[in-house]
Amino acid sequence: MIDTSPTPLDDMPGDWRRALAVVAHPDDLEYGCAAAVAAWTDSGKEVVYALATRGEAGIDSLDPATCGPLREREQRASAEVVGVSTVEFMDHRDGIITYGLDLRRDIAAAIRRHRPELVITLNHRDTWGPAVGGAWNTPDHVAVGRATLDAAGDAGNRWIFPELTAQGLEPWNGVRWVAVAGSNTPTHAVDATQGLERSIRSLLCHRSYIEALTDQDPEEYCRTFLTAGARRAAERFGGRPAVAFEVFPR
Repeated sequence: MIDTSPTPLDDMPGDWRRALAVVAHPDDLEYGCAAAVAAWTDSGKEVVYALATRGEAGIDSLDPATCGPLREREQRASAEVVGVSTVEFMDHRDGIITYGLDLRRDIAAAIRRHRPELVITLNHRDTWGPAVGGAWNTPDHVAVGRATLDAAGDAGNRWIFPELTAQGLEPWNGVRWVAVAGSNTPTHAVDATQGLERSIRSLLCHRSYIEALTDQDPEEYCRTFLTAGARRAAERFGGRPAVAFEVFPR
């Protein structure tokens, strides 16, 4: 008889001290993996957020000059809920991020500056997985995710972007894994039991965006979305609610 049960997810590597999470927009990490971040910071690990944009094009009813600072404030508050105190913005333009040398350079600079062993990003493929109906991904997510995977190598090569070395950012070859949240082919997971409630509060900090996105009560919306994701991952993680990642060793 053929075993058709889903392949179990492995535990995420835990022998690291510093992580850098690189995504395109405010709220990307809160939709993707804040429960895992809460678990990591609780255990004494350091996590830094680096965002390519301020999400200034994300709310139709707000002009970018108003929206960008608002979403930045919400992102900083959101990060604080899960124990992240350092949030950086690269000031690429929301909605029209282009994969290329400028983006790779900015991410490589962040990796050199913070010297993480683990780098986290969001799904870089054209579509999301079956759990969200295989919906088309956005160009910003694709560009930033792919550039992050490449920049993890760029950061360790002094002959790629030598201008970073001239700025005092020495090469960092210590990235051991890149973990992709929201992947449709996850390989590992982090137990979300302890961090799930804080991840809900963290996503709820993006109230301006959520209220523009849905007529549903914001807290109900956040709880439903994140709890459902944790339960889906639990099916491959021994029944434990979890955040799933596709892990690429370096």
